[in-house]
Amino acid sequence: MREILIHPDNLPLFEALASDTRLKIVELLLQGPGNIKELAEQLGLSSAIITKHIQKLEEGGIVRCEAIPAKRGMQKQCRLADEEYMLRYPSHFTDKRTLPLSNQYTVSIPIGQYSAYQVRPTCGLASEHKLIGMRDDPRYFAEPECAKAQHLWYSSGFVEYRIPNYMTAAEQISSISISLEIASEAPGYEENWPSDITFSLNGHPLCVWTSPGDFGEQRGKLTPAWWGAGNTQYGLLKTLLVNGEGTFVDGVKMSDVRVNELSLVRSEDILFRISSLPEARHPGGVSLFGRAFGNYEQDIEVIITT
Repeated sequence: MREILIHPDNLPLFEALASDTRLKIVELLLQGPGNIKELAEQLGLSSAIITKHIQKLEEGGIVRCEAIPAKRGMQKQCRLADEEYMLRYPSHFTDKRTLPLSNQYTVSIPIGQYSAYQVRPTCGLASEHKLIGMRDDPRYFAEPECAKAQHLWYSSGFVEYRIPNYMTAAEQISSISISLEIASEAPGYEENWPSDITFSLNGHPLCVWTSPGDFGEQRGKLTPAWWGAGNTQYGLLKTLLVNGEGTFVDGVKMSDVRVNELSLVRSEDILFRISSLPEARHPGGVSLFGRAFGNYEQDIEVIITT
């Protein structure tokens, strides 16, 4: 869901919706992506007219388009940037001079939907109902069922996630907030098992946070009954924030890396990597927990503010 402040700065979005034809285009794109020709045929209009309407919707940040291969060269494929919007009214009690002119959108990324990985044993994945593949065999991180993972772990290496980037040409990202449940990775579990975990965005190391342990003495509130005692049970809920002042974990400044240093490019995904490096002072691995494992009913929750 994308949050829109009712303010003159957002007029391009409101103007883009002030047309019967453009509203019909939005209704069609709610059913799935489409190209200019398909939209023109469905609405009984020329491709030239549809192109102008699409340009207006792009300017408002409502539609995203990309060139994809077709039988005869390339064609423009269009889709909605967001399916839900929430309008936010300026507070009557807020000084207009200090009112933040910002929009937000949120993304929930299941922990099994990583886009790249390189892990070493001990390692493995578990869904809400069973182990995925075999323990301590990195090959199973490529198993298609990995998308169902609610718990994953590795003693060394990384997993990387793609965060969708919906900013428009007129916007700049002012902050990125990432919340996740995380712990160290020890054989079985070990409450006192520090691990230096590196968080990176777009290849830029943000900070190193030291997890105090791999927790298993108490059962996780959401951990399934089939997951036996003697295994990792839960993690700690941590919030990583990168803004114009630096990088923070749970409000504590960890580094001077700022959001404008992250090579953020419109329409390019943002790469979020979680690493346990062998050369770290405490190379203690990583355990991640989804909404059906551990203590917190959530996936990796991302908030982008522009």
